[in-house]
Amino acid sequence: MGQPVQVQFLSPALTSHWTDELHLMSAPVTRRTFAVDGWSPSSWRTRSTLQQPEWIDPGALRASCADLARLPPLVTSFEIEALRTQLAEAAAGQRFILQGGDCAETFDGCEPGSIAARLKILLQMSLVLVQGGRRRVTRIGRFAGQYAKPRSDEFETRGDLKLDSYRGDLVNGLEFHENARTPDPHRLIDAYSRSALTLNFIRSLVDGGFADLHHPEYWDLDFVQHSPLRDEYQKMTREIGQSLRFMETLAGSPVHEMRRVDFFTSHEGLVLPYEQAQTRRVPHREGWWDLSTHMPWIGYRTAVPGNAHIEFFRGIQNPIGVKVGSGTKESTLLEMIHALNPTNEPGRLTLIHRFGTHEIAQCLPALIDAVAKSKARVLWVCDPMHGNTQTVTLNSGPQAGAKVKTRKFAHILTEIEQAFEIHKQKSSVLGGVHFELTGENVTECTGGARGLSDDQLAQSYRSRVDPRLNYEQSLEMAML
Repeated sequence: MGQPVQVQFLSPALTSHWTDELHLMSAPVTRRTFAVDGWSPSSWRTRSTLQQPEWIDPGALRASCADLARLPPLVTSFEIEALRTQLAEAAAGQRFILQGGDCAETFDGCEPGSIAARLKILLQMSLVLVQGGRRRVTRIGRFAGQYAKPRSDEFETRGDLKLDSYRGDLVNGLEFHENARTPDPHRLIDAYSRSALTLNFIRSLVDGGFADLHHPEYWDLDFVQHSPLRDEYQKMTREIGQSLRFMETLAGSPVHEMRRVDFFTSHEGLVLPYEQAQTRRVPHREGWWDLSTHMPWIGYRTAVPGNAHIEFFRGIQNPIGVKVGSGTKESTLLEMIHALNPTNEPGRLTLIHRFGTHEIAQCLPALIDAVAKSKARVLWVCDPMHGNTQTVTLNSGPQAGAKVKTRKFAHILTEIEQAFEIHKQKSSVLGGVHFELTGENVTECTGGARGLSDDQLAQSYRSRVDPRLNYEQSLEMAML
């Protein structure tokens, strides 16, 4: 991070870069509007949409979006460009991407302990990956905006009552009554505010030395002392500290670049009015930037050529992720690649594959072959979570009899192992992994070193949507 553009999550001091971004808020843009093949921030409205809420009050939605458009950006174009460069390096095998965080953030989860715990586990996992893989690691959090989720069913029925499905706190509430489940446009502002608070806290932690690589022991959570991998992890942290001190002895001065690490944000760009409201021009640069996050991704359910999501994201300058799975055909994938990255720029497009351990060997090779034949420049990332979801019935606790989603640790691990092997056989590069995880001691995924069973899920099952690896499982996964 020797150059300003490479320093991520800076403190809120108004550097020249921030000044350029904030200047946009007070001065109108008078230069020619830049367009990508007829694209505009609102052109997605002419296409078919998927997974969009039915807003009851269009006037309130317009008012909330107008407020969002006037508020300061959450990230800067300089940070976005820095990430794009690092994604290109990962695609070339020079770097590894660790993307992880909550399945869906919640408004009541915007509190310091929860945020710090997520930051800690990503730091610890990246520490393990750096030591074991001998490559630089880029950390991308599923936070500061991951407030919306797609749903398989538009409605949920309990007894005689049928209501809108819970779509994440950005859209509606979890409580099963009409007021909570009615999509509320005011929640867009609440999501923005909590995203800003989360980013501010993370930036402050990193800027204050929370992520100092000289002291990785500071990242330990309380229950690391009970982990079966405690001794191995602590040995690794000692080795890293010794290596840094050796480098500083040779250099004769502190290795300042190692005192802090960089973090980026990502979320699924699901609710398009929210994304459009925070998409804008910035001074001295061409194009439009979605300044709600560094890297939005298009979910598996909305990755359809020609639809509204592809139309919106093809026009912004951010790096874009696309989820692909067993239902993705080679022709469909190539059509999306061409739409989202027609000039074949490195670092622009990340393909996040999610098949499940029982289907990856059958489905992934053909997609790799198709992309290689097209000579498309993409970064491949493995999401071993979403294809391995199962439903079980809780046998004990206050939720006894309830059906919940879970994932087996062994299935998650074997999908990653297969992904590495398949890419190796195809002379391709698997440049990253994508996890749903938490820094808390939840019981949502079974297996791991402690052998968590289905009967133990009820002990601390907290996720509102999908199951997450807990702290110990996440660290074990990185080490394995």
